[in-house]
Amino acid sequence: MNSLLCRMLLAIAAAALPLAAPCADPKRIDDVARRGAEVMPFDLKATTHVFSKTPDGGVQSVVAKHPHDAAQVRLIRSHLKDIETQFRQGDFSGPSHIHGQAMPGLAQLRAAKPGQIRIGYADLPDGAQLTYSTRSPELVAALHAWFDAQLSDHGPDAMAGHRHPRAVPGASR
Repeated sequence: MNSLLCRMLLAIAAAALPLAAPCADPKRIDDVARRGAEVMPFDLKATTHVFSKTPDGGVQSVVAKHPHDAAQVRLIRSHLKDIETQFRQGDFSGPSHIHGQAMPGLAQLRAAKPGQIRIGYADLPDGAQLTYSTRSPELVAALHAWFDAQLSDHGPDAMAGHRHPRAVPGASR
């Protein structure tokens, strides 16, 4: 009986762990990095993208691998502020260029009505983050698929999880 109970508890615990999207093949990761350099002003190898799914959307953080790299932090913040503005206007051309038109979740995000997805920006001590939230289960699923695609495509320069240091006081918009 105890053995069965232990196996059941282990199965439940394993199911509760966050699943990481498998990395894309190395050629795709290289292609994404090359196209990313045309859109993202910061050095992909000097930064980490962190994708955390939430029940109503998710949090996308970009942080410098060396927290005191002021140039990368400045570039990250500038880019995410621009992305926030573009996404609020329904412009997802950046991710389309980097990841392709058929990127999972992207068509649904583009089709969202203004205000259906709330997007918030915040500075982090070592970068910045965007928080996405919606009441639409379909858009939550699209955001999660979109996060998984980015996680896969950015390979070793991305991670799933909940690495959300405190936002810099007074810096959010």
